[in-house]
Amino acid sequence: MSISPVELLSWYDDARRDLPWRRPGVSAWQILVSEFMLQQTPVARVEPIWSAWIERWPTASATAAAGPAEVLRAWGKLGYPRRAKRLHECAVVIASEYDDVVPRDVDTLLTLPGIGAYTARAVACFAYQASVPVVDTNVRRVVTRAVHGAADAPASTRDLDMVAALLPPDTTAPTFSAALMELGATVCTARSPRCGICPLSHCRWRSAGFPAGTVARRVQRYAGTDRQVRGKLLDVLRDSTTPVTRAQLDVVWLSDPAQRDRALDSLLVDGLVEQTADGRFALAGEGETGQPA
Repeated sequence: MSISPVELLSWYDDARRDLPWRRPGVSAWQILVSEFMLQQTPVARVEPIWSAWIERWPTASATAAAGPAEVLRAWGKLGYPRRAKRLHECAVVIASEYDDVVPRDVDTLLTLPGIGAYTARAVACFAYQASVPVVDTNVRRVVTRAVHGAADAPASTRDLDMVAALLPPDTTAPTFSAALMELGATVCTARSPRCGICPLSHCRWRSAGFPAGTVARRVQRYAGTDRQVRGKLLDVLRDSTTPVTRAQLDVVWLSDPAQRDRALDSLLVDGLVEQTADGRFALAGEGETGQPA
């Protein structure tokens, strides 16, 4: 069983969300920025920050010219701030080595900072209309259910080949990839699939009576984790234009000093925070003068 391009593309033409990075005139760099931001982050949180970012830094060279601290501040509360650091590093490479133009091919994209297998193919597909398989959790779920009749499946090295075999052999392949992803994000969802409005007339999972999944779904806890503590420490540094004292950081997490120290150490190791000669702390690039580099 396959997935009907006619059914999927017809549905996508009517049901696709009007996301800003899908609109005409959006550059490959701006699409790349959206892919960095969308990693493990809901669209609703990304949209306003992406729009403000693109207005401020529309090109890789504009982003590269900004200081790391400016980038971390603009990233705000999107989470996983190492992505912001890697995006800045990626901008520097594209501006200096590729004349401010995002590479078109997957192999070259994979050499850039912060770009892995998914992002490389997503940029090639959505920015340059390349016929390459793009596999995220949404795509994997749709294919697993519709084609293989299972509720879920772990990530596999066979995923790319599995999705590549479904791509139409014509110029609609990039749109098919976007539609497949959209279907998983809005209809064939993990917890409450809306099978009654699914455009696919053939789905093995539906035909089999919706057998239960076999992959244990992990609930990602945030409250009380090192991630939360890191975020609180970064909030203090983002809100200050000068380096702050250790005491100013200590007050954000008094319940577990060891955890707070561990979180701060990890920020230093990741290069997101610097310590000044007098023992204060600042965002990367602001450790010497307290001003953006």
